[in-house]
Amino acid sequence: MKFFHNHPIQKRFSDIDMLGHATNSVYQQYFDLGRMHYFTDVLKEKMDWQEEGLILVSVSINFMAQVRLYEEIEVRTKIVNLGNKSLEMHQQVYNLTAQCVAAESKSIMVGYQVIQETSIPIPQRWRESIAKFETDIDFEL
Repeated sequence: MKFFHNHPIQKRFSDIDMLGHATNSVYQQYFDLGRMHYFTDVLKEKMDWQEEGLILVSVSINFMAQVRLYEEIEVRTKIVNLGNKSLEMHQQVYNLTAQCVAAESKSIMVGYQVIQETSIPIPQRWRESIAKFETDIDFEL
């Protein structure tokens, strides 16, 4: 799988546990940062979370390798499927120092309107921006 979006992660001292590596609970924060930057960079807009947003409805993480304090990492993000109201995102925490994938995440997000507390279709302008960015996947628009 080819990732066209990556975002460097600055680890904090508090991310490291007594074993000397990033504790598993901070990986979701890394994925959240990657997700936020993906949407800002790809959609070319800041989401108005009250009107048109996305909520995380499912997430899984697989851990493959350790990340230590002084190693450089980035989050790689890709949308692999676009439904009417949902999308599937794959992400990696990639260890640039060790040149390996440290963790993988798969998640499902649903379009959501906060005020009405209801799911909404993924806006067409978002669909078009994602399809233009993810050039190796043929999305139905």
